[in-house]
Amino acid sequence: MNVMIAMTSVQIVNDDRTETELVTEGTYRMEGDTAYISYADSEATGFEGSVTEVEVHGERLASIRRSGTATSNLVIETNKKHYCHYAMPFGEMVIGVYTHGIRNGLTPEGGELFMRYTIDMNGSYLSDNEIRLSVRKA
Repeated sequence: MNVMIAMTSVQIVNDDRTETELVTEGTYRMEGDTAYISYADSEATGFEGSVTEVEVHGERLASIRRSGTATSNLVIETNKKHYCHYAMPFGEMVIGVYTHGIRNGLTPEGGELFMRYTIDMNGSYLSDNEIRLSVRKA
């Protein structure tokens, strides 16, 4: 179904907190306990020409895949660390993603999703991150 997606992304590096908000149109569907949220990236996200899909399995596992001009596949699994590929126009890298928690309030009609994780590169801390995502019927 067509939806409005409101996303707040928080990045914390030491005591420096950066918060970014995005409101965009996208699509949403549920198959069993798996939710799929998809939207076209724009200049506002910094990934114009790409599409992002968030796939959520209950409160234990999610993935954020981006395809197009930038590609990435972040795997977010509670209390686990995954090494994820991240390709940007300026180069590619592998980052470590350790997930502290996922709160999934998504239903077939929409709802809320919260994810908190830490990113490192080559074992060196980069940032703590939070994503709050809201899905409402358009």
